[in-house]
Amino acid sequence: LHNHGSWRPKPLLDTARFTLSFNSWHRKNHQDSQALWKHESVQKYLETLSKEYQQISHLLSADSLNGFEQRALRRRCADLSPIAAAFQEIKEAEREVQELEAMCTELDSRDEKQLLELALEEKESLDKKMNVLCRKLFQLLVPKEKYDRSPVILEVTAGRTTGGDICQQFTKEMFEMYQNYADYKRWTFDIVNYMPAEIGGLHHAAAHISGENVYRHLKYEGGTHRVQRIPETGMSSRMQRIHTGTMSVIVLPQPEEVDVKVDPKDLRIDTFRARGAGGQHVNKTDSAVRIVHLPTGLAVECQQERSQQMNKEIALRTLRAKLYQQIIEKQISQEQSARKLQLGTRAQSERIRTYNFTQDRVTDHRISYDARNIKEILSGKEALDKLINRLLEFAEIEAVTQYLENLQALEGGG
Repeated sequence: LHNHGSWRPKPLLDTARFTLSFNSWHRKNHQDSQALWKHESVQKYLETLSKEYQQISHLLSADSLNGFEQRALRRRCADLSPIAAAFQEIKEAEREVQELEAMCTELDSRDEKQLLELALEEKESLDKKMNVLCRKLFQLLVPKEKYDRSPVILEVTAGRTTGGDICQQFTKEMFEMYQNYADYKRWTFDIVNYMPAEIGGLHHAAAHISGENVYRHLKYEGGTHRVQRIPETGMSSRMQRIHTGTMSVIVLPQPEEVDVKVDPKDLRIDTFRARGAGGQHVNKTDSAVRIVHLPTGLAVECQQERSQQMNKEIALRTLRAKLYQQIIEKQISQEQSARKLQLGTRAQSERIRTYNFTQDRVTDHRISYDARNIKEILSGKEALDKLINRLLEFAEIEAVTQYLENLQALEGGG
């Protein structure tokens, strides 16, 4: 028995001690699942797991084990079964691709253009299938983050610029983008706080987003987003002068009530009159609530609802999320020092993405990925989903790479 109930036959330990040659250059060039799949070390590791699965299946069928051994082996078999099945499925698809490539070479030499076009279309379809299968396999290998299924608190805040009001306008566009994305993913988007700017932009806003795998999709959106554009009004617009501004996004996984216990004695609760847009109740009742957590100095407020009690409940929920985030950041920091995560530090001050309106280009700096058509991305639909999934795929590849390196170090005694 090995690693809390998982089991590995002793002969396989030796064959698993392969040598990894990943370095920073390899990381930059292994940015899709198929490229990582073709790496020799990955192949050897997957062959090892496949052999282990076959060996365990044989032992279980022999029925010569005691109850404790059977339970341990069944657990390990259940873990390995989907990996072994995906591995064999990819191998089969790879053989089909090789056969098609050979057919294409033969058809090209015979100048069979129509048949060649059909074969090439089939190969393109198989290539897409291969990439989907490889991603599925690596998702099985990557340890799941326990927060991935959690709802989130998403906050946006306008930064500063040398002139104009592009930060507030951009912050509003970004908040609407995430609202549209939530609708696209069929999530629930509840606005917690909304502080509009005088000129039609947005100073700060927060929303509670719930649904399927919300944190998994939004966890890499946290950070500083930069905008480069020519203001629509003023001297700069006439001179075609480009202004640069920033806004920040914070994504906090939303804890369950049991995750963070807050002592009422540690809270200072203030009420005040709501500000900004909000209907007839604004500036007429003390419905807005601010809660300060005295031990940490954390402060949250909510003014969206007409009821003071409802605003208090929402503010408490947000406070728990922020306290929970401190715990998470400590854990992530520990993991980073051990695993050397490559997808940024997740620090909220880190510039992660640039939206260049004059060049109609969005650049994600963490994965050197460019996407055209800013309007499509800001619409919060398919284009944004594609960018987010590209980030997730890159993170999965990095996690698999690091996982294999750590495994080699452990099994090699390093």
